[in-house]
Amino acid sequence: MEVSPVYRQSDDSQQDRPAHPQVFLTGEAQKSDHLRAGPCVDFPVSVVLPAGGTGERTGLQTPKQFCPFLGRPLISYTIESFERVSWIQTIMVVVAKENIGFMMDIVQQFQHNKVRVVPGGSTRHRSICNGVMALGEEGVREQEKPAASSRPKVVIIHDAVRPFVDEDFLHKIAVAAKKQGAAGSIRPLVSTVIATTSEGYLDHSLERAKYRASEMPQGFRYDVIYQAYQRCTESDLEFGTECLHLALQYSGINAKLIDGPPTLWKVTYKRDLAAAESIIKETLSQTACLITGGLEAGVTLANVLQKAFGALDVVDPSSLSEVEALLVALEAGNRVLLNPAVIIWMHLSVTAEPFTSMLAAESGALTGLAIKAKLRNILLYGIWLHQPQDSEQWERLASRVAEIASALIRERNPVFVGQLLQA
Repeated sequence: MEVSPVYRQSDDSQQDRPAHPQVFLTGEAQKSDHLRAGPCVDFPVSVVLPAGGTGERTGLQTPKQFCPFLGRPLISYTIESFERVSWIQTIMVVVAKENIGFMMDIVQQFQHNKVRVVPGGSTRHRSICNGVMALGEEGVREQEKPAASSRPKVVIIHDAVRPFVDEDFLHKIAVAAKKQGAAGSIRPLVSTVIATTSEGYLDHSLERAKYRASEMPQGFRYDVIYQAYQRCTESDLEFGTECLHLALQYSGINAKLIDGPPTLWKVTYKRDLAAAESIIKETLSQTACLITGGLEAGVTLANVLQKAFGALDVVDPSSLSEVEALLVALEAGNRVLLNPAVIIWMHLSVTAEPFTSMLAAESGALTGLAIKAKLRNILLYGIWLHQPQDSEQWERLASRVAEIASALIRERNPVFVGQLLQA
């Protein structure tokens, strides 16, 4: 069987790897991916990510895997879910031939260093087959190099438009696939399945409790899925959709089925795009730094905001010059942020100085810093507030600040970048 060419992004220094936004201020981004906590495996695992769909069901001209969310295509979020898993070696992305150049641009722009791109086929099974065969060819090439790894022991097959898979579940699939030969995720059926007659009448219905929906990801020992695709028929490649069935029919492997989390849903229709964007925004809403100032009142405000926001970083540089130093430190780390990160500087006034006077003095400096920060994909906002006199006013102020900050963090609206907003 002919092996499709594999397109690679040249390997650059690891210090240019994307930092996950949640750790960009905590120093975690400076650590090796292999040092991050989480389950691990002691065998090589790679991924085949079919992404050749045309998106007909969304009714959009752009295939859904390439639809942008906060400046990044959906497929980039899916790739990130796998690249953050230290024990995954290679992600073979399979796209239509006409989209190879576009996909390579995405790989380069977002520094997806584990990705290889291979041209897809005319159907889903043909595309997955190309990816599986390319992984085998990848292993042959790597064996020609000293001290290099061979083909993977386990292959995980996933969909480019299922971006919300987590490492713990991938670990369950990989371990079960190695032990059993094949493993797949399943979910309860939401609706009852019925069979119809050729005339369009009800024939019979299935007992919903006995059936499950087959989902992604699925995992296979490499030899199992390779053999299945070598032996399957042209009809299977043209009309089939279920990889677990191929493993059973042509490799004799009965897959282990694992209940998956509700986050495994697939972006299929136009309404799903809005739901995916909402989830992405909600996730990114936990990614920001609130800067309150070093005065005693600022520390009090920081404590109140910490309770309101929980996991967010709240730090206390007392002036814009120290905020600038923070930005310089981030730039010195040479990190490419995959998502727009947010820094909110809060100017807590302890004098009777009016807001209009404060605006003239600080707004220009804040705007200049924000322009520099935006070049590094960091959105810098400002909030001005006056120190309250009693605890009741503190509570009202903190609530108001939390509302403004939450909106800025969630929406990441470029219109307000560099502006000093009054709480």
